[in-house]
Amino acid sequence: MSRQKRIWIPNRFYHIVCRGNRRDPLFRNATDFQAFLHILNQLHEKVPFEMASYCLMTNHYHLQIRSPEIPFSKLMSLINKRYANYYNTKYRITGHVYEKRYYDKMIEDREGMLEVSRYIHLNPVEAKMVRQAEYYPWSSYYLFKYPRAVQPCFMNIDRLLDFYEGTLEQKKEKYCRSVSVNHQPSP
Repeated sequence: MSRQKRIWIPNRFYHIVCRGNRRDPLFRNATDFQAFLHILNQLHEKVPFEMASYCLMTNHYHLQIRSPEIPFSKLMSLINKRYANYYNTKYRITGHVYEKRYYDKMIEDREGMLEVSRYIHLNPVEAKMVRQAEYYPWSSYYLFKYPRAVQPCFMNIDRLLDFYEGTLEQKKEKYCRSVSVNHQPSP
């Protein structure tokens, strides 16, 4: 039985999730996280794509991404193959690094864009890895929280900030407030 073909609409953002095989760690240390981000930078130079948010967790990652020129199946193949090669070489292992095909869901509208980005940025908080989104170093939340943060070439936070009014600083503040308001810490 063949797999169902994925739907790709070039100008739409998608929420993509990819897990480690058997839910094993994809990222064992800071070098692994940095390597994945480096791969995204390298690929962006050759294949145009744009991210509104991301979060790299220990055993999976979330991307809020669009690919205007090539289907996600091709883009994700490039990302995952490069990282799997890095991972297998570094840890001297063979076999599958990823559990199965990545999950993808097209984001329909403004509310969906904001909801997905909040979900992505709150993932480490919900997993009780940190108490607040800004304490997690492997997500794009820092780009919204800290005024002097430099955006990686593949990021475009304006895709989310343009839903708010005001100066850039006011838009960032409103976005960050919407993330913290949507998360009520456990007692």
